[in-house]
Order: sequence, then structure tokens, then C-alpha cells
Amino acid sequence: QVQLVESGGGLVQAGGSLRLSCAASGTIFNINTMGWYRQAPGKQRELVAVITSGGSTNYTDSVKGRFTISRGNAKNTVYLQMNSLKPEDTAVYYCNGAYAYWGQGTQVTVSS
Repeated sequence: QVQLVESGGGLVQAGGSLRLSCAASGTIFNINTMGWYRQAPGKQRELVAVITSGGSTNYTDSVKGRFTISRGNAKNTVYLQMNSLKPEDTAVYYCNGAYAYWGQGTQVTVSS
């Protein structure tokens, strides 16, 4: 059974930075596409960024130029570097693998 474990969330002031990490276990196969989603209170879960094993990336417009998704050297790891954070980035951030597997989520809170 594939499990994804996130870490790195927390409380930061507007303009600050955070780095989220996610590691998958339970599979010997490389997960081609990994990504990050987020869900703010009262809103639907939305895509933040995805990356393929080949390094192709896609970002939602609101984070372009501020967030960077990357793959780790270890198999099935993914990171999200978040800079210039805004209060509207406040949400629970979820790691996703292959559009099928989900982590438990990590809270990111940006104070104004």
C-alpha cells in the first residue's frame, strides 16, 4: 500500500518562506507524477503544482514565480519551496502521487 507523508508546514508571516517535503513508501515503482494540492476552509481542494519524473512542471497561476516544485534524489520524494507567502496561501497542503495517492496533509498558515 502506497503511503505519502508530508512535513514542513507551519505558521509564517506574510512575505516569509516555507519548504514542504513529501516521501512515498510502499512501492518499488517510480511514481511518474507527484504534486501538491491545497484546501482552504470552505473551499474545494485545488492543484498547486505537479512535476513528472522527467522534470516537467505545472503551476496554478496564483503561485507562479513564488513556489517551486522539485523532485528529490531519493525515489518518490517531492518538495515545494514556497516564497513570498501571502495570507491567501493559508490552507492544508496535500501531497499527491500519480493522481491516486494522498498524504494526510500539513497545515500552512500565513499571518498578515
